[in-house]
Amino acid sequence: MTNDLLSGKVALVVGGSSGIGAASARLFAREGATVVVVARRKDRLAALVDELRGEGADAAYVVGDVSDAEQAARAVDVTVSAYGRLDVAFNNAGIGGDRTPLHLMPDEVYNTIMDVNVRGVFNCLRSEIAAMLESGGGAIVNTSSVGGLVAIPTAAPYIASKHAVVGLTRAAADEYATQGIRVNAVAPGTTRSEITADWFGRNPGLEDLANSLTPQGRTAEPEEIAAAVAWLLSDRCPFLTGTVLPVDGGFVNR
Repeated sequence: MTNDLLSGKVALVVGGSSGIGAASARLFAREGATVVVVARRKDRLAALVDELRGEGADAAYVVGDVSDAEQAARAVDVTVSAYGRLDVAFNNAGIGGDRTPLHLMPDEVYNTIMDVNVRGVFNCLRSEIAAMLESGGGAIVNTSSVGGLVAIPTAAPYIASKHAVVGLTRAAADEYATQGIRVNAVAPGTTRSEITADWFGRNPGLEDLANSLTPQGRTAEPEEIAAAVAWLLSDRCPFLTGTVLPVDGGFVNR
């Protein structure tokens, strides 16, 4: 008997080429899962999968943009074809966008954020749930944000998209609760990633401001979010569904 959280599970990590997604893929593999990683950047995916295989994991990748329904479905189909089923999925693909007052926000920024952050999650959920229904159940975690629980100025499309992820999570959890599928979300606070590095680089003082609003007073590491995701996907919380778990150093408590 193993104590690994995800031993024997077939796991799909969407948006897994960097940051929280890559950290999650590494942790899932260490916790005993077979891991399929999906993202748009083939070079990053290939390097990550080579790393995982070098450490003894069974891993593969699919290049795809999940804001496109066919590409999202293909990622699930490839996983099921290769490994026979899909047990757990982490829908982490997302973008941040510019910090701009709402009345000055361009249409293209709103459309792009909503396509990736909302349509992408919807596309993934639809295909993942269909596969899990075929195999008798599973667990899914979506990435929302503290921005899906509170308002943050000059980021209206991002805030709207992450609130929408909360709604999709709760709707799916309710709809499939009696069919063996659990759906939860994590709501990370400020976390070290390419998106936040870009934001901090273009907005001097923003990281210090964010940390000053966080009771723990710091930026999270991607591995800290991954740990929460792995637990939510594991069999150790079988009665937990429809939950949005803040992993934020206490930010939403203020």
